[in-house]
Amino acid sequence: MAEIELNVLTGQCLNRRINDIEVVRKEVLAWQNFRDNRNAKVNWQFTAEDARIKLSRLCPALEG
Repeated sequence: MAEIELNVLTGQCLNRRINDIEVVRKEVLAWQNFRDNRNAKVNWQFTAEDARIKLSRLCPALEG
């Protein structure tokens, strides 16, 4: 989930060269507030079951 948000941040906010760290902090804070106020959600393109099949090598099934 964090990787998705970082990718969105990069595309929407940090897609240019910013020379001052304080400007970066202000831009990211403004972007974060905007996203939080919109209650932005991830639009999953496949179901959890599909993800288990496609990503099985990353997350082996638990045996109980």
